[in-house]
Amino acid sequence: MERRLILALIAGCAAWTQAAHAVARPPALRRLRLANAHTGENFEGAYRDDQGPINRVIDELCIFLRDHHSGEKAKIDVGVIDFIADVLDAVGATKATILSAYRTIATNAFLARTTFGVAENSQHIYGRALDFRLDSRLEEAMAAARATKRGGVGWYPYSGFIHIDTGPVRNWNLDDRGLDRLLEFDPRQFRIGDKGELSLSASGRPLTASQRLALHRRLARAELLAHTW
Repeated sequence: MERRLILALIAGCAAWTQAAHAVARPPALRRLRLANAHTGENFEGAYRDDQGPINRVIDELCIFLRDHHSGEKAKIDVGVIDFIADVLDAVGATKATILSAYRTIATNAFLARTTFGVAENSQHIYGRALDFRLDSRLEEAMAAARATKRGGVGWYPYSGFIHIDTGPVRNWNLDDRGLDRLLEFDPRQFRIGDKGELSLSASGRPLTASQRLALHRRLARAELLAHTW
C-alpha cells in the first residue's frame, strides 16, 4: 500500500512539473519598436511568433518601411527585420529610427546621382536593407551587427547611422569627417586651366602635387564606397 502511494505521488509530481513547465514557457514572440524619420510614423509590436513571421504584421511593416519619396511599398525581407531586432537586443536598445528602407529603382537612381554613397544596385531596391540610428550605443550596435556575419554592415559615425543588409557579408566605414558629403561640394571651387592643370578657383593657384594626390585618393575612396552601400 505504501509503495503504491509513493509511486502515485511520484507520478503526480512528474505530471505537475511537466504541466508547470508547459505553462511557464514564454511564447516565441519577437518584438520591434521603430520610428520612421521621414513620415513620422511609428511601429510597435510583435512581428514573429512560435509559428514564424506574422503575415498581417509583416504587411504592416512593408507599408511602414515603404519608399517615402514615392509612397510605393514592396515585400521586405524578413531576414533584415530579424537582423535589426537581433542588433537591438544585443545592445539592450528598445527603439530604432529608420532613415531608409525600401527604395524604388527610380528613387535609388536619383539618389545615386545626387547623394554620396548610394550604389546603383543597392540592396535597398530589393527590400533587403535598412539604414537606422539609435539614441545611444550606436558604435556597439555596429560591432554587434558585424559580429553576426550575416550580411553587409556600413558604419557612418559622422552621419550618425548604421546600414545593414542581408546581401553578401562585407563591411565598410565612412569615418572621414565630411567625406560623406564629398559629392555635395560646389564644383566651381575648382578650375581646370588651358593645359589641364587643376587649381582652386578662389586663388587661381594650381594645386600642389600633394594636394592633387590627396584629392585623387579621396575621390577614389568615394567611388569605392559608393558601390558598396
